[in-house]
Amino acid sequence: MSTSNTPKKPLPCQGESHVNWKKRKAELKEAHKQKKHAKIVKRLEKEKQKEEAQKEMSEQKQSKNGRQYTVSVALPGSVLDNAQSAELRTYLAGQIARPASSFVSVEGEFKGVGKKGQACIQLARILQYLECPQYLRKWFFPKHQDLQYAGLLNPLDSPHHMRIDEESEYREGIVLDRPIKQGKGSFVNCGMRRFDVRIDKQLQSGLRVTVQLNKTQSEESKVYKGVVVAPHVPRTEGGLYWGYTVRLASCLSAVFTESPYKDGYDLTVGTSERGSSLDQTSLTPFKHLLVVFGGLQGLEASLDADQNLDVTDPSVLFDLYLNTCPSQGSRTIRTEASDRR
Repeated sequence: MSTSNTPKKPLPCQGESHVNWKKRKAELKEAHKQKKHAKIVKRLEKEKQKEEAQKEMSEQKQSKNGRQYTVSVALPGSVLDNAQSAELRTYLAGQIARPASSFVSVEGEFKGVGKKGQACIQLARILQYLECPQYLRKWFFPKHQDLQYAGLLNPLDSPHHMRIDEESEYREGIVLDRPIKQGKGSFVNCGMRRFDVRIDKQLQSGLRVTVQLNKTQSEESKVYKGVVVAPHVPRTEGGLYWGYTVRLASCLSAVFTESPYKDGYDLTVGTSERGSSLDQTSLTPFKHLLVVFGGLQGLEASLDADQNLDVTDPSVLFDLYLNTCPSQGSRTIRTEASDRR
């Protein structure tokens, strides 16, 4: 029998399906196309991130030495109840005002009274009085029993407390009740010796405003010229400390829920002798920081008095719960001492 040298085609194994090479080629082509598309998307995202970073750097340069973050402090008015006289209550408020860096916006009608009255309101009024530039106080603070001894306090001497002949890009002022020509802005008293300032818009008289003075002033003009800006502009664009503002919170929970910032506080700190040591803690980057101090009975008492909160441990309310005076030698730490630390 003769044999053939021609190779035989192998028979497919039982159960093996025929491969559709045309379909397989199309799938590989599509996979390659998607991979290429993914690379392009990744490159575009990287370029976008680079552009955003460059834009942020450019904005930072434009804002000079501006400071974008804020630090807010929540204090109980009951700290004044520990003072033995009206003079000491006022002095205690002054001790708090000097190291204070930022509160929040002014709200409500303050009606503080005498020695043992509404301590929160009295503290708020004294803090507002000290923050206000001296040349504006006569308009915003009429005679009041809460301010009876305010003249004994040391001035804050903040950057926005301008001397009469001091030159500055920004000044605080009060809108005057003076006749205004058609198309012209209101007049503002900014505490300068010779002239008032004409601003760029008409506003109701009696308002406190922050004014940015024009860099060039006409020597022939009898008034300075400037524009009204938001109170935060000296801080965010000029890098200046421009005082604090004050608000009253009816309870502990309102300190958080009534924040003036759109997204609230992104870092909150509670203070207690039962907290972690301040010396062993580092703060994470933040935009709006809130530090809350307890009263004579601590934050536990504030928590118990708040019907809106159903927790028993105040530490759960905060991102950090710190002991600002570790290894304390006294049973109680005065709030003004903790605040200075």
